[in-house]
Amino acid sequence: MKRRDFISKGIVGGIAAGSLLSIPGFYSKAIARPSGVQKTDYDLVAIKNGEPEVMFDAAIKELGGIGKFVKKGQSVVIKPNIGWDVVPEKAANTNPKLIKRIIEHCFNAGAKDVYVFDHTCDDWKRCYSSSEIEKYAKDAGAKVVPGNTESYYQEVAIPKGKSLKKDKVHELILSSDVFINVPVLKSHGSARLTMSMKNLMGIVWDRGYWHRNDLHQCIADFPTFRKPDLNIIDAYAVMKQNGPRGVSLADVVVMKSQIISTDIVAADAAGAKLFGLEPTDILHIKYASQLGLGNIDLTKLNIKRLVV
Repeated sequence: MKRRDFISKGIVGGIAAGSLLSIPGFYSKAIARPSGVQKTDYDLVAIKNGEPEVMFDAAIKELGGIGKFVKKGQSVVIKPNIGWDVVPEKAANTNPKLIKRIIEHCFNAGAKDVYVFDHTCDDWKRCYSSSEIEKYAKDAGAKVVPGNTESYYQEVAIPKGKSLKKDKVHELILSSDVFINVPVLKSHGSARLTMSMKNLMGIVWDRGYWHRNDLHQCIADFPTFRKPDLNIIDAYAVMKQNGPRGVSLADVVVMKSQIISTDIVAADAAGAKLFGLEPTDILHIKYASQLGLGNIDLTKLNIKRLVV
C-alpha cells in the first residue's frame, strides 16, 4: 500500500476511524449553548469523520470564515508541528494536507504573505521534507522558512510569567499580522500531551530552559506574552503512546478529527477530552486557566459539533 493510500484509507494498526466514538468524554453528549448566545457565536468548533481539508472547510465556516481573522494585505505566520524527521502517517507532525488548505484559505482572504516554520528537534531540512509540510506549503504558495539559527530570534519580556520571565521568540511571530497555531494532538513523555500551548515551544530558541524550569508552568506562562489568533488542533491521526516522536504505526490511532478555537485553553481542554483525559489532568492547561488565559470548563462554552 502506498503511503498516500494509507493515509486516505484511514487505517492504522487495524483501528478504523470510527473508533473515535469510543473515546470517552468529548463526543458522547451535546453541550448546551449558554442562554443569550447567538447561534453562530461559537467559542469552539469540533468536527470529525472527514479528510483534513474537508473538515477545515466546514469548521472554519462555522467560525465566520478565515476572513474573520485574516484581512487583505496582511502577513500570516502558520506554526505547525514539524519537529520530527518522520513520515506523515506516524502522526508526529501536523498533517500536511491541513496546512495546505489553511494557506489556501489565507490567500483567498487576501493575505499578502503566508509563512510556515518550526524550530525543529531533528534536523530541520529533513523534518521539513519527511513531514511533507514543506512541499504542501510551497505548493499552496507559502514561504517556508527555517527556525534553526539563533539570529532569527529576539528577546522579549514575559512579565506575567511565573517561571518564564523572558525568552527569545522567532521574528516572524513578532512581525506578522496574524498568528495561526496548528499543532498535532499526541502523547508526550514530559508534558503528557502536545497540543496548542505545547506547540508554542517551537517558536522560541531555548526549549531546554522550559524543560529545566517547571515545564508545565513555562508552557502556561508563554501565552501571557502572545496568544495565537487561531488554534487548529489536528487530530486526524493521533499518537496515543511513545510521543512526541513515536516508535511505530502501532502508536497511532486514526480519529479523523479537528478542534478549532481562538481560546487556547479551551482548545487544549477539548483536545484532552478527545484523547481520553480530563483537562485538569494536564497541569499546563490547569495553570493557564489559573492565569486567566482561557476557559477550561467546556460546559460553559458554546461548542459547535460537526460530523462530516
